[in-house]
Amino acid sequence: MSKILLWIIATLISVFFATVQSQTLSSRILDSVTLEPIPYVTVQLKKKGVITNEEGRFSFLLDGKTTATDSLFISCIGYASIGKPLSQFSENVIYLSPKAIELSPVIVTNRNYSAEEIIDLVKDNLAGNYNTELSKKRMFVRDSYFQEFSKTDYTFVKSTIKELNKKFLDSVLQTLPKKSSYYTEILCDFYMNHEDEDQKMDLIKASELYDKSKELDYSKLEEKFNEIIKSNIKRDSYFKIKSGLFGVKIDGEDFDEIFESEIDSTDAVALKKELEEKKKNEEERKTNFAKYRKRAIVGMMEGMFFNEDTHLNFINKSRKYKFSITDFTYLGEDAVYILDFEPKGSADYKGRLYINSDDFAVIRLDYENVKPIKKFNLLGISMKQYLGKGKMIFNKAANDKYDLRYLEQEDGTRVGIRRPLKIIEKNRHVKGRNKQNELSVKIDMATVGVNKHEIIVFDTEPLSKSAYDTFTENNTVLPTYMPNYNPEFWKGYTIIEPNQAIREFTSEEEIAK
Repeated sequence: MSKILLWIIATLISVFFATVQSQTLSSRILDSVTLEPIPYVTVQLKKKGVITNEEGRFSFLLDGKTTATDSLFISCIGYASIGKPLSQFSENVIYLSPKAIELSPVIVTNRNYSAEEIIDLVKDNLAGNYNTELSKKRMFVRDSYFQEFSKTDYTFVKSTIKELNKKFLDSVLQTLPKKSSYYTEILCDFYMNHEDEDQKMDLIKASELYDKSKELDYSKLEEKFNEIIKSNIKRDSYFKIKSGLFGVKIDGEDFDEIFESEIDSTDAVALKKELEEKKKNEEERKTNFAKYRKRAIVGMMEGMFFNEDTHLNFINKSRKYKFSITDFTYLGEDAVYILDFEPKGSADYKGRLYINSDDFAVIRLDYENVKPIKKFNLLGISMKQYLGKGKMIFNKAANDKYDLRYLEQEDGTRVGIRRPLKIIEKNRHVKGRNKQNELSVKIDMATVGVNKHEIIVFDTEPLSKSAYDTFTENNTVLPTYMPNYNPEFWKGYTIIEPNQAIREFTSEEEIAK
């Protein structure tokens, strides 16, 4: 019996030792009663932490100073918190127990607040509860984009260019991927406040995960169109593109590149020019990648619920919403009110607020739209933003104010076009026949796209104005392309764990190998 006990102890020690040596602690957190995964659990070690993903998974990077006696703290609203040394976490599953509510006399008194009174107290304390000064945030950002063509119909009317026929148009439509997904992940330091638009970003590492085989091959389509234009269109022609009531003129000079000869490989000057152009395009791609990512982060930060001009106006314009107290629970030792809200009239959202009963800070919010956020329909072109939901989670800093820990935002848009399209070639120098060629079709197409953005902030530190002004951006990092998810890419970095869809993503080119 003693040998078995010693073997078990040795096994547990070896498991922990292997975990520390690998510098990563990975596990999954489940409800001890239902055995269901618990998403958005806060896991902290030495005042730094991560959030579990929607599947309850987390991965924590351990630095060289971490020891087996360092304590890991796990907390989630409605569950009993856990705090114990790393050496006691030997399993790949951690169970949290729902916490029974035992109300103190003070809390019982506080529960006499109405929902409207609680919201008023949230407003009164809003300015002092959140850190909005200059700061440097280490953050991991994941963007997930899903697109599906729900309709790709058209009616072929006529074409006087034989190559631009129904068969060719069908082949173009066949190249459109009916479904596609695209993931981008970046790790960066973000220098920011909540007022100044001039935010700064230090891009550390980035990746792109998608299926190149599902990309529309614009280069091949361009070559095909160029061949058709060369053989059918006169150099001094111009084009009239008409769709319904509107027409756009495209001069023939815009097609000069089509008629240029190919670069001679023996022409050193031309080759040098081509290489310089490629280098310039590469630099522009680096700059644009960083600019786009920064713009997306700034947009999400500007949408924080406590900002004045935010579209998430259920606090600043609370009169538009109806609030009700639905529960009372704990986050660690902090008592938390849970309030549900819904629109009274024309407001856009419904959701749930988790409010600290001591300082009346909103420490978590979940929201979703109850009607389309935006709609547009004119002359056969329609757009509907039918989905707008998300969540924010905050944690208390050393100065007793709150910093963002996790942000999730999901937007869905449907775009449709249903109208005639004509492309007409005209030429002023051809006597007796101004109209040369014409392609006429009726289009009926629709696509649905969903964007999901996730930000996890690992560390926030105050930043002086001089340090902010001194820092200069130098974002030359380009994303590494991955045809299938590679867990080794982020080894040595703390991130939010990928969900099953990302872990199992494999492009068709990889499957074919």
